[in-house]
Order: sequence, then structure tokens, then C-alpha cells
Amino acid sequence: MIRNKGISMNSLLLVGSGVLILLISLLTYVYILKGVYGRFEFSENLSSLPFGSVFKKSEEFKIAILYSDNTEVMLPEGSTWVNDNVTTWKRFLDQYKLPYRIIHDSDLHAGRIFENNLLVLPGAKSLSDDEVSNLKKFIERGGSVFATAGTSSFSNNKKWRGWEFFSEVFGIKFTKEIRKEEITRLLTLRGGSPLTANIPTGYPMRVATWDMPIAVEVLEPRTSQVSYWFNYKRDTALVREGLLKTAGIVNGTYGTGRFVWFGFELNSVVSSQDGNIYLDRLVHNAIDWLLYRPIVSLQDWPGKYTAAAIITPVQTDPSGANLLAMASLLRSKGVRGTYFIDPTLSENNPMFVKQIAQKGEIGAIVDIGYLASVNDTVNKLNDINTQLEKIKTASDKLRAVIGYNPSSILPAFGLFDDRTLASAAKAGFKLVMSDSMLDRSVPKTVIKGDKPLIICSKTARDDYEVIRDLGLVQPEFQMYTYNEDIEKVIFEGGLFVFKPHSGLQGNPENINVLSSLVDSLRQRGVWVTSVEDLHKWWTQRNKIEMRVEPRSPTRVAVTLSNSGMEVMQGFNLTIDLQLAIRNVVISSEIIGTPLPEYRYNPQTRKLDMFISGMKSGESRIYLIDFDRPS
Repeated sequence: MIRNKGISMNSLLLVGSGVLILLISLLTYVYILKGVYGRFEFSENLSSLPFGSVFKKSEEFKIAILYSDNTEVMLPEGSTWVNDNVTTWKRFLDQYKLPYRIIHDSDLHAGRIFENNLLVLPGAKSLSDDEVSNLKKFIERGGSVFATAGTSSFSNNKKWRGWEFFSEVFGIKFTKEIRKEEITRLLTLRGGSPLTANIPTGYPMRVATWDMPIAVEVLEPRTSQVSYWFNYKRDTALVREGLLKTAGIVNGTYGTGRFVWFGFELNSVVSSQDGNIYLDRLVHNAIDWLLYRPIVSLQDWPGKYTAAAIITPVQTDPSGANLLAMASLLRSKGVRGTYFIDPTLSENNPMFVKQIAQKGEIGAIVDIGYLASVNDTVNKLNDINTQLEKIKTASDKLRAVIGYNPSSILPAFGLFDDRTLASAAKAGFKLVMSDSMLDRSVPKTVIKGDKPLIICSKTARDDYEVIRDLGLVQPEFQMYTYNEDIEKVIFEGGLFVFKPHSGLQGNPENINVLSSLVDSLRQRGVWVTSVEDLHKWWTQRNKIEMRVEPRSPTRVAVTLSNSGMEVMQGFNLTIDLQLAIRNVVISSEIIGTPLPEYRYNPQTRKLDMFISGMKSGESRIYLIDFDRPS
């Protein structure tokens, strides 16, 4: 019998090898966790491990809707007003897949609310003193409240309490009720707010006045104004005063909690199909903000600009001398204006057209038929074949002189239809100018065939209104009025479209106002641009798709993609992280991805990212890692 002699295995070596393999496995696991979830540290209570998140899932939130029995008692017998408002809120929360429960005044009175993250108060006009006290404590201790209309303006015994709750908790001052003389009233939304993210800047929501909506003025810096009721065509107040004293939506903080207040009930909003989409987005954004969920938005304008402007003079003087003078003045100020002229001038006076083209861009005035208003049933625009022929002929005439396709078209009588847009796109135009107000104060992009076309509406008064109609012949009065409109557009964050006429603003006694207007725009940090650059920026901007996703308590991922056919130049993103954080670092999942410049503001808790550019079809995922204050 032969005994095999092998290498004897030391038990200590065996155990040591197993421990080493275990440690390597743990380190590999930790490395993978850090790669997926970002920063975390092992601690005694394991609270920093990425198995949970400060960003809760929808089913983890506790939301309560107050069914105000006290308010219902105040109403006429048989009224379903309170029930209708609560039902609407239930529909919204069901749509967002957010859990909720219905509470009553007795619950709020007894303080059975403090376990909730969000308390919704639809039409809760009547609250007892104890309810008001508990509501204040709820927000002070970190709760969030979504309130509408005249919250707590009556006591539980139907006596008028006033607006003390508004001033103390919301930091606002009641200014007026919107009366029922107007069946509906427009409420204009500002840009640059997390509540209006991904809603067109200057979008006017149409609100029915049967409940007499409320206008307020913001008194404290902890509260932000999101919208205004002011209408400069109907209201007599100065523009800036009218903007500031007619807030219809505000959001802010009280103690360690948050609030959003709408000066109307959701049932009062009268919307089109697009309007329903934007109302839904507005409410969803507001709830996300109240629940501290991150919100990402793409800034409207490049760089640090918060508003933009184009200047588009129209020839109305027969000789064209005034238009040429306007073009020379604007060129001396470094402004590339767009000059609308009658295309027949290219045949009658080609030298004049060439002179204008050397100083700016050429736009075509085209007669496509006449409508007195969008509701005109007597007059009509030309059929599509006639419109296409006229628009294409205008383009051909101008191109024969200036050597390129004109970029803009102005219907001779201001109004147009979908046939106009299709014809303009087919003829190679990039912008259609409208004399009517659109549903926004930024360009509207439409796609006709495979060509993007932008529509710019009237966002400011022109010289016909200021000089001809108001009779403001002194330049300083003209400039004062134009400055009011500039402030309105800056307040919204939109596009200032100034359309002077050569036969009025271009007259020698008025023309220098153009120089003052350009100076005023630049002093206020407005991007004064051309139609060509505006079209390029806006059509590319609208091709950027984005999404923000929490990965862990210390990591958020932002996904960007450029679905356009062109390279997108530099643009800014704002991410409202809703968290107090420090030591922010941005990386990418894919090695070699250009990293953005960024700046975090600890006061606003917003992260601004500058993306240097994106190729057509390119997608990126940025990982935002940060530390939480201990």
C-alpha cells in the first residue's frame, strides 16, 4: 500500500483566505453601491445606507384633503360647492397616484393632522380659532399646505374674520376680489418659478369669476409671486403697480414648512385642451415643490439672460427714408433688426432693399386676406393655394434682390390661419409675426412638414397705440410707456417684441426713442437679438428633453437628450433640489462626457448647470452627488 504525500493544508491559512475573499467581496459591493447610489458612509444606525431615500416614493407620502363642513354650512341649502372642489382634488391626486385621506373640521380642530406631509385646503373659508392655531403649528413644524381662495376669512360661526391669516402665514396682503362683471379673467403665469417649470412663460390661464377670485400683493421676501391678474388694456393702474398688486398664485415658507396658495378654485379654470395640460402641470409642479421632490427646468434664454427682445420695424413711409434711418440707427447700436417691407419694392426700388438688407434682416409684408378679428364670420382669408402663391411670390421677389430667403413674414392685416403657417414653411420662412396676442409671451413652435416655424405674438404696445392712440408725442412720455412694457416682459421672463412703424416712430421727432429703448433693454440685462438667432435658439431649445431622478439620499441623476437634427449650443438647466446640501460634485455615467459648469445656491436650494452643447441625437446622464448637513 502506497501512501500519497500531498501538501498539508494549514487551517489558519484556510480561514485567512476565506476572510480575505470576504473582505474583497464587501469592498467590491461597496464600490458598486457607491457607483450606483453615490456617497454614503457606514454608521452605527446604518441611516446613510442607500436602501432608503430622503426623496420618498409616492406611496410613502401622507396627504390629507380637508372637507370643510364649516364652509358648507355657510352656503345656500343644497349647494355642492365644497363637495365639487374636494372631488376635483381627489381626481388630481388619483391621477398622480398619490395616497390621501379625507379629513373634516373636527380632525383639524383636534390636531389630528401632524402626521401628514401635505394638507390640501380647497375652499376652506370657514375655520375655527383652534383650527387656525393647529394649521399654523402644522406649517411651522415643517408641514406643507396647498390652499385656495379665501382660506380662514370666516370663523366657524360664519362671522367675518378678515385677512389676518393671509398676512401672517402667507406673507401677502389682500388687494381686491375679481368682480363678476367679466365672465372670465386671464391669470398670467410668470417664468422662472419651480411651479411653472415646463409651462410656456406668460401663459394666460382663463379663470371664471363666479367665485370672485382674489388678488393679493406679496409683502415678505419669503413669499414669491407666480402670476398676476393685471391687464394693461383694461386696468387703469400703472403697469408695475398693477403687476405687483394682483398676484393670483404665490408660494413660500412659514417657519420650517411650505405653502402654495391659489387665489381661485381649480374648478374655476376654463381651459382648452392645451390649457388642461398646463393646469395639470402647474398643480403637479406645486405638489412636487410642497413634497420636496426635485424639479428640473430648462431656462428660456441663453446665458444669464432672463428675458429677450427683437425689434421689427415696418415700412409705412412711402419713400422708405425713415425706415433706412431706423435701420442705420439700430445698426449703430449693434442691433440686427428685422425690417418688414412690401416685396414689390424689390422690383420698383431694388437699391433701397439692398441698403436695408445690409443693415439687418428683411421680412415680407403679404396680403393673405382680411379678418377683423379671430371671431370674424363675414370676412375670410384666402384659400391655401392663393396664400401659398402670394407667400412664395413674395419670397422669390425679395430673394432675387438680397440673394437669400427672407426669414420672416407679416400678414398685411395682422391675422393668419393654419394655411398661412403651412404656406410660409413651404416657402422657406422661419417666423410668422402676429398682431394678436398668443397664449404665451415666448415664441410658439409649430412643425409644418419637417420644418420648424416660430410664431411671435404682440407682447408690447407699439407706436400706433402709444403715439397715435394715446397721443404721447413727447419722446420722454413715449419712453416711459415702453419701459412699462419692458418691465412687464422682464417680470414674466418672456420676449419683448417691438414693432415700430417708419411713418410714425421713424419720424425725425420720434426716432431717437429707438436708441433709448435699446439702451433700456441692455441696462436691464435683456438679450437683444435677431429673428435668425431667435429662431435658431428657440427651435433647438425645444428639442432638449430632460428628466430628474433621485437615486439615493445623496445622489440625483439628470438625463438629457437632444432630439433635434442640429447641434444645440450652450444652455442652462435649473434643478430645484429642495434640499439643504453641501459639497456638490457632478460626474457622468459615461467616461469622456463633457462635464458642465455648475453653481449651487444654498439660499434657494437650486443648482444651475451650464451645458456647453449637445450633438444631434446625443444623450447624457449626469450624476449629482452631495453631502447632507449632519
